[in-house]
Amino acid sequence: MKTILLLFFAAIITVTASAQVKLGVKAGLSIADLTLSQVPSGYSLSSKTDFNAGVFAMVPLFTSCYLQPELMYSGQGAATSVLGSSGKLNYNYLNVPVLFKYQHISGLFAETGPQIGFLLSANEKAPGGTLNVTNATQSVDFSWAFGIGYQFSEIGLGIDARYNLGLTNVPKYNNNNSTEKNSVFQFGLFYTFQN
Repeated sequence: MKTILLLFFAAIITVTASAQVKLGVKAGLSIADLTLSQVPSGYSLSSKTDFNAGVFAMVPLFTSCYLQPELMYSGQGAATSVLGSSGKLNYNYLNVPVLFKYQHISGLFAETGPQIGFLLSANEKAPGGTLNVTNATQSVDFSWAFGIGYQFSEIGLGIDARYNLGLTNVPKYNNNNSTEKNSVFQFGLFYTFQN
């Protein structure tokens, strides 16, 4: 993971040599859930709220189109209910999306692209206490991001909404051939520093 992060920062430093590249910061609310292919009897999942925050670069490709790499902290997981007893699965990731972004002159934009997430920690909270499940969770999570938003170009401030569709089975061990994947809606504010 250190190598990937070093490459990410090296790429950002390299591309910022061009005056047209813009850097920014963003933060917002995540509504996270897990999708299961098979739901055990007496077990249910529902969404939980968390937050996300990070940095990004907008690299111009051609008219109105950009490559947007990001480095984001993201709290994910789900709320759980086992035989009426509630708890939470908390997965904390360092996500690196690389998005293709089209931005209209009006300020409206759409974006999509792959995302790789590096697990920072994982725990399961229940009435009896908290269990560390990091070692039982995949250390890398792949997903595909879809987003829309609006930027006020004159002040650099913007809003966005994004959905991250999980493609990787989250648990490391799977004894019943079921799948459990991340599903995250994100809503946030961002600021692009003006050149």
